[in-house]
Amino acid sequence: MAVVHRLTAGWLVDHLSFINQCGYEICDSFAHPGGVTRSTAVTSTEDCHSISTFAATPSSSSGPPYGPGDAIEAEGKRAKMRYVFREEFFAISKPHIAAAPEEQLCQGCPEVSMFGFFSLLISSCNDMDGFCCCFLLILQKRKRKYVFNQGELDALEYHSKVRKLIWEGTWHLVQEGLKSGFLHQTTAKLSCRKSNVPQHIVCGLAELCEMAKQFPAVNESDHPAVRVLEEETSAEQDLLSCVMENSSNCAKIIVLMGQKYLIPPKSSFLLSDISCLQPLLNYKKKYDIIVIDPPWENKSVKRSNRYSHLSSWQIKQIPVPALAAPNCLVVTWVTNRQKHLRFVKDELYPLWSVKTLAEWHWVKITTAGEFVLPLDSLHKKPYEVLVLGRVQGDVKEALRKSEDVLPIPEHQLIVSIPCSLHSHKPPLAAVLAEFIKPDVECLELFARNLQPGWTSWGNEVLKFQHIDYFTLLQNE
Repeated sequence: MAVVHRLTAGWLVDHLSFINQCGYEICDSFAHPGGVTRSTAVTSTEDCHSISTFAATPSSSSGPPYGPGDAIEAEGKRAKMRYVFREEFFAISKPHIAAAPEEQLCQGCPEVSMFGFFSLLISSCNDMDGFCCCFLLILQKRKRKYVFNQGELDALEYHSKVRKLIWEGTWHLVQEGLKSGFLHQTTAKLSCRKSNVPQHIVCGLAELCEMAKQFPAVNESDHPAVRVLEEETSAEQDLLSCVMENSSNCAKIIVLMGQKYLIPPKSSFLLSDISCLQPLLNYKKKYDIIVIDPPWENKSVKRSNRYSHLSSWQIKQIPVPALAAPNCLVVTWVTNRQKHLRFVKDELYPLWSVKTLAEWHWVKITTAGEFVLPLDSLHKKPYEVLVLGRVQGDVKEALRKSEDVLPIPEHQLIVSIPCSLHSHKPPLAAVLAEFIKPDVECLELFARNLQPGWTSWGNEVLKFQHIDYFTLLQNE
C-alpha cells in the first residue's frame, strides 16, 4: 500500500510502492521483425495492447533494435512483461547532510522556537532554554558573523510556528514505521552497484516542446482533442497537439525522439509548455482535484540551470478557473520561501476564486526514520509546504459534492522516504482519497510523471516515465 500508517498527525507513505502499484505490465503483445514491437488489435475494453511508437524507427541513441523496452520473444509468440521502478532511487539510508553533534541535541526539543531565540538575543534576555544554548554553540562553532535578510527572518519565524507540529508528528509516524518494520534502524546494502544507477537521463522533452513552436499551425477543427494510444504513428507533432490517452488496462511503451517511455494504464497526458495549453482546454474535462507544482524562481534554480522557472505573473496565467469543476480541491506545492507562500495565499488563490483551507507539509526521512536534513538548518529544510484550497462557486453544487467526505484538516504531514531524483514528489492520490468522492477527475500541472486515473500536463511530463528508471522484473 502507498499509505503505510495513518495517524492523527498524517500519513507515512511508501512512494516506491505507489509507483509499482500503477500497473506497469505490458501484455498481449507480439514480437515484430525489424525492431519495435507492434501492438495487437483491440476488440474490447478488456483487451490489452502493448506498444505505440512516435518514431517509425528508433534512433541510434535508443540502443539496439531489441532493447529493455521491447518484447524479445520469437515472432508471433505472446509476451508479457512487468516493470518496477528501480529501488535504488529510494535507498536513502543516511541524511543528505547530517546534523552536527550540537545540532542533534536540538532535534529532540519540539517545544523550542528558533525565531524566539533570535528575539531573545536581540532583547538580551537572560532566560535561555536548552535550544538557545545549543544554537549559541552552533553559531560560536561557525565563528563568523551571520546577518539575516528579511526573507531569512520570515523563514525563521514560519519555522518557529510549524517546528513542533512537524517534529512531534514525524516522531509518532516514524515510531509506527519502526514497529511495523517498514523503517529500519540499520539498512542492508543493496546488491545493485551505484555506478549502474542512471542519475541523469537526457530525454530532451523540454527542448522538443520548444521545437514544437516552429511546427506549422494545426487547424483545431480538423484535429482531435484527444488521441488514444492504440495504433502506431510516426508524427511526433500529433503528440504535442492533443491529449494522449491510454484507456486500456495495461501499460504501453511509446518511443519519442529515440527514447522509450512507459505509460501507465488509464492515464492521459499533454506534453507542452505553458504557451501551448489549448489542447488541454479542448479536452473539455472539468477536474475535481488540481495539483500544481510550479517551477518557482529562486537562486539555486538560477545557479544550477536545472530547469526553467516561471515568474509570478506567468503562473497567474494558468487557466485553473477554466479547468476546475465546482468545489474543486486545488493543491499547490510551495518552496520554503515565504514570498512564494504569501503569493499563493494572498494573490494566486484569490485570483482563481480559491479559498485557502490548510497548509500541509511533506517531511523527508531516511530508511532509518531520520530527517534527511537537520530540522533547524538555516538553509534547506527537510520539509516542503502544500497549500490546499477549494474553488468557490455554486453553493448547491459545492454542498452536493462535499456530502460524505471529510473536511480538509488544517494541518497534516506526509512523511516519506524521498526519491533521489530531483523534484519527484510523493503521490497525493492516496492521502487525498478520504477527502474526495471516488471516481473524480484529477489533473496534475507541471507534472514529471504519470498516474493511473489522472491527466498530467507539463513540458517534461514523461521525464520519470523513461524506461531506464525501471527494471524489467519478469517475462511471462
